[in-house]
Amino acid sequence: MLSKLLFTYLVLISVNNLLFAQEIGLQLYSLREQFKTDVPGTFAKIKSWNIREIEGGGTYGLSQDEFKKLLAQNNLKIISTGADFNQLATNPQAAVEAAKLTGAKYVVCYWIPHKDDEFTIEEMKKAVEVFNSAGKVLHENGLTLCYHPHGFEFRPYEQGTLFDYLVKNTDPKYLNFEMDVFWVKHPGQDPVALLKKYPKRFALMHLKDRKPGTEGNQNGRADVETNVVLGSGDVGIAAIMKEAKKAGVEHYFIEDESSRSVEQIPQSLEFLKGLKKSQ
Repeated sequence: MLSKLLFTYLVLISVNNLLFAQEIGLQLYSLREQFKTDVPGTFAKIKSWNIREIEGGGTYGLSQDEFKKLLAQNNLKIISTGADFNQLATNPQAAVEAAKLTGAKYVVCYWIPHKDDEFTIEEMKKAVEVFNSAGKVLHENGLTLCYHPHGFEFRPYEQGTLFDYLVKNTDPKYLNFEMDVFWVKHPGQDPVALLKKYPKRFALMHLKDRKPGTEGNQNGRADVETNVVLGSGDVGIAAIMKEAKKAGVEHYFIEDESSRSVEQIPQSLEFLKGLKKSQ
C-alpha cells in the first residue's frame, strides 16, 4: 500500500514538473538590429538569458556549417523556420529542404498576399488550397506547416470570421497555427477564447504584449514601439499561458519587435518565471 502511494506521489510530482517546465524560446526577429552588426555576440546574448529554443530563418551571411557551429556553441536549437506563401504554392519541396538544413520541425507562413488593406474570401479560399496541398508535402517529410495570422484574417465572414473559414477548411494533419497573442488581441479578438474554440490547432505561440490604450485594427499593422514587457500590457498574458497549456501549445517564443527588445526580453522572462511559481 505504501509503495502504491509513493508511486502515485512521484507520478503527480512528475506531471506537475512537466506542466511548468515549458521551454520559453525566442523569435530571432526580436534582435534583427543586433544581428546586423554582431552575429556571434547576439547568439551569446541569447544564451546568457538561458534561452535554448529559437525560431527564425536565414543564416545572417554565414555558411550553414558556420551557422550550425554557432548554434551548438550556444546550446540553441531551431524549432521552426519561415516559408513564403508563394514558395509554398509553387515549390513546397524547397521549404522542406530549407527546414531540414536547420533541423526545424515546423515551417511557418507569416502572410497571405493581398492588395493593400483588402482581404477577401476568394484570397482565403486560395490560401486553404495552398495550405492543404503544401502541408501534405511537408507532412510526408516529417514536418508540420503552421500559419501565423496578423489580424486581417479576423474580418467578419458569414456567422464568424475569415479565420474560422480557414480553420474549418484545412486538414489538421496538414495545417496548424502559430498564435501571436498580440496579433489576435490587436484586431479585436480574445486569445483565450480562440484557444478554447480551437484546441489542438495552435502548436506554436508568439508571446508579445501591447501597450494599454493602443488602438487596434484588422489591417495587420501596428507601431512596433507598442510592444511592451510581458505582463505590463493589455493582452492578458497570464490567462493566456494558463489556457495555452490546456490547448496543446507545444512551443512558446517571446517576440519583442520594439527598439527596447534587449532590455525588455530579460524582464519578460522574469515575468514568465513568476507565473510558473504562482500557478
